[in-house]
Amino acid sequence: MIGSYVAVGDSFTEGVGDPGPDGAFVGWADRFAVLLADRRPEGDFGYTNLAVRGKLLDQIVADQLPQAKALQPDLVSFCAGGNDIIRPGTDPDEVAERFERAVADLTSVVGTVMVTTGFDTRGVPVLKHLRGKIATYNGHVRAIADRYGCPVLDLWSLKTVQDRRAWDGDRLHLSPEGHTRVALRAGQVLGLEVPADPDQAWPPLPPRGTFEVRRDNIQWAREYLVPWIGRRLRGESSGDHVAAKGSLSPDDIKTRIAPAV
Repeated sequence: MIGSYVAVGDSFTEGVGDPGPDGAFVGWADRFAVLLADRRPEGDFGYTNLAVRGKLLDQIVADQLPQAKALQPDLVSFCAGGNDIIRPGTDPDEVAERFERAVADLTSVVGTVMVTTGFDTRGVPVLKHLRGKIATYNGHVRAIADRYGCPVLDLWSLKTVQDRRAWDGDRLHLSPEGHTRVALRAGQVLGLEVPADPDQAWPPLPPRGTFEVRRDNIQWAREYLVPWIGRRLRGESSGDHVAAKGSLSPDDIKTRIAPAV
């Protein structure tokens, strides 16, 4: 019976790719918070989302962890290091050492710290060549979780998010359905009864021809890849002027994810 939850991380936890009716992002952590709140008396649940897109591990540790510890929640989800790993020249072993120091710090204050692995990027353009590096980091994350008694939200093993419908048009962030499946998996990790199976197969898609695939790749490169490379070259981050969502009401989240009538 978790009474309070704080989400810590980057764009994945902020919910990029899952816009609500007002355009502001929802995401798996907000959806997961609703699952947790539904198991408490009404009004007896606290939720705060501190995640900000584009943040590196050290930035998350410096900016978000002190706030999370000050809130002393029953549960913290800690997803960090992904933006470090995809940067050229980074060492997953060294990133994991910094990640472990943060986990040790968090677990000394927080009741439960749920850590998150990276996705299997075998089908993701640009990132598929980093698959081995991500797998190495994931191995460290699981070992750290074992040492500190942390539940693991293992996204590598969530095969249904390898379907292209689980991803936003930028191919780097989850779609609303992808975020939903991760939220359901998070519930399963903590032993909750969830309303749907995150491993449920997608409906079949009609086959796509070579021309369609090439056209989609060209459009994606123009709209997303080129701007992404430009930000890297300029040393900019997508989260430079973004503030964290902060404290959120589960009831308000429900209204933003409810289907339009």
